[in-house]
Amino acid sequence: MKSYLTGLVAAAALTVAALSPVAAQQSGRIIVVTHGQANDPFWSVVKNGVSEAGKDMNVQVDYRAPETFDMVAMSQLIDAAVNQKPAGLVVSIPDASALSASIQKAVAAGIPVISMNSGSDVSKKLGAMLHVGQDEIEAGRIAGAKLKEMGGKTGLCVNQEVGNVSLDLRCKGFSEGFGGKVTVLPVSNDPTDIRAKVKAALAADGSVDTILALGAGTAGEPSVAAVKDAGKTGAVRVATFDMSAGFLKSIAAGEAAFAIDQQQFLQGYLPVTFLALNAKYGLMPGGNVPSGPNLITKEKANQVIDLSAKGIR
Repeated sequence: MKSYLTGLVAAAALTVAALSPVAAQQSGRIIVVTHGQANDPFWSVVKNGVSEAGKDMNVQVDYRAPETFDMVAMSQLIDAAVNQKPAGLVVSIPDASALSASIQKAVAAGIPVISMNSGSDVSKKLGAMLHVGQDEIEAGRIAGAKLKEMGGKTGLCVNQEVGNVSLDLRCKGFSEGFGGKVTVLPVSNDPTDIRAKVKAALAADGSVDTILALGAGTAGEPSVAAVKDAGKTGAVRVATFDMSAGFLKSIAAGEAAFAIDQQQFLQGYLPVTFLALNAKYGLMPGGNVPSGPNLITKEKANQVIDLSAKGIR
């Protein structure tokens, strides 16, 4: 009789586990799909945050991204992730119109979704539980206002991914906060191409006194080099979104103005942590989590150079 009752209890426990979404998801993995490649200096830090959270929460995490900025490929990666029925899905949303169907498919399948980095304006509408990142247009305004305060009147916004809504919003915010003339300079992700195009832009318009790059390692460092090539160090202020050890050294040396830190390590770390806690305990923060912006000026640069070199800041 005792073994029969024990068997009934075990069977009942298995039934409850099968019916409980939280219990069913505990053994599943968390999948992260972003538009940025892990070998990009910025996204390598995001991936480090993802990996660290996986270790700390003792969950399996997969990081996936298209080989280039490709929304069709990214939507296919999200669809493939949904088919694997993970315990949670983390996505960046650089183009809501291209990715909404895939994200909503995940939500409809009962998969908890958290957006990160880009898409704060559409995240809730698409069914994500929350967003971890910064308000891009507001960050652009803050940068623009600071550069105006520093005496800037004619600016370039160096955009390495025109069509990425988040980067376009950064340029828009910069223009609004700056108040002066701002020209968007479309470039590729190739540092050599960026350096050449920024140098050409400076030669074409001698009134340019301000440059805002939209990525430190990709566009910020080549912009600093282009200003040096043009012999305008000190006359042209260079600031950037995000951080790299090289750009931080330029700030510390007085060759660049500041970097806008959105703490992308947190953008990788927190969503994985939240989804792991949700799968285990049903816990979830009640709203979006702002990871930035923070302005890193000369006074602060030396404090974060080592952490940036280690892939944390």
